[in-house]
Amino acid sequence: MRRGFDIIFSFVVLLLTIPVFLILALAIKLTSKGPIFFIQTRVGRERRLFSMYKFRSMRVRDDDDSYLTTARDNRITSIGSVMRRLKLDELPQFLNVLKGDMAVVGYRPEVPEYVEKYEPWMNELFQYKPGLTDPASIEYRNEPELLAASDDPERVYREEILPAKLGISLEYMKERTILSDMNVILRTARLIIGG
Repeated sequence: MRRGFDIIFSFVVLLLTIPVFLILALAIKLTSKGPIFFIQTRVGRERRLFSMYKFRSMRVRDDDDSYLTTARDNRITSIGSVMRRLKLDELPQFLNVLKGDMAVVGYRPEVPEYVEKYEPWMNELFQYKPGLTDPASIEYRNEPELLAASDDPERVYREEILPAKLGISLEYMKERTILSDMNVILRTARLIIGG
């Protein structure tokens, strides 16, 4: 039932946002060098690697760039800051949902470099499919600001934010229902619309 919902919901969102896709693609191309999409390897259910899609909101990544993005990150492009504020850079992930790599509601997938350092309890999440949003995403919607306020964003993310988010996500995934998923979607939409 959830998979059916994910397919229908993602298809409708993608269909309704075709004009937005075209406008953003043009804006990205006109305002910075590089591809329209940012594609990054993430770890999904049963530790399967997949390519996650986003609209590119930053300059093309150098090999030594951090995986983290803070609120004052100078890599973010002018159009990228608008996309990030409205979460429009995440729209292409509905393609991941259609493909079956992700769900609409689920924990946020991480890059392999962080997953390698997970504590044993964190690996429980891999029995579930990652998603676009969940209670941890809502709780930590100000994550870029928290990281920007730190002298060591990498340490704060690995030792404080990531474990807290994964704890919230795991607790939710164990108890989730269709109704709770709908509530998460509505709460996420309200946050995006409300700015």
